[in-house]
Amino acid sequence: MNADPSDTPSADVLAVIPRLAQLSNALNRGRLAERATAAAGLSLDRPAMGVLVTLHMSDRPLRIGEIAERMQVVGPHVTRQVQELERRGLVRRIADPHDRRASLIEATPDGTGAANRYAASLVGWFSEAVADWSDQDRSDLGRLLGRLVDDVTARMNRIEQEGGGD
Repeated sequence: MNADPSDTPSADVLAVIPRLAQLSNALNRGRLAERATAAAGLSLDRPAMGVLVTLHMSDRPLRIGEIAERMQVVGPHVTRQVQELERRGLVRRIADPHDRRASLIEATPDGTGAANRYAASLVGWFSEAVADWSDQDRSDLGRLLGRLVDDVTARMNRIEQEGGGD
């Protein structure tokens, strides 16, 4: 039986996969996240730093479930990370004004400072990596990468909703 040509990805799409793997390997090999965490003056693991950055990027305090959704992980995982960050004085729980039974998580001033240092380290590294690019190329990268992330995330959400996430 002949395969439907529409089921065969184009060569340009196929070429992206090894390049994404190469990028991931380079970032892991270079220990970029660990270096940025060290620049923030912290000894946190990547998941805890992810929670702190998620809170930092939010325009408001978040519930545990909202943090988990934004990080695309399960709630209990975030709960453990929040407890560790809270113990270290980097986040705090505050009352949810809309639901007295729930609490919201927000970064403390120390947590905000650490997240700022972490983000500055990453931004500095990536800025150096694309310093020789034209403004148009940097703009195109941001636009296309944002589109890729949005489309991949939406696709993965549909797969999970259809029960194919196992």
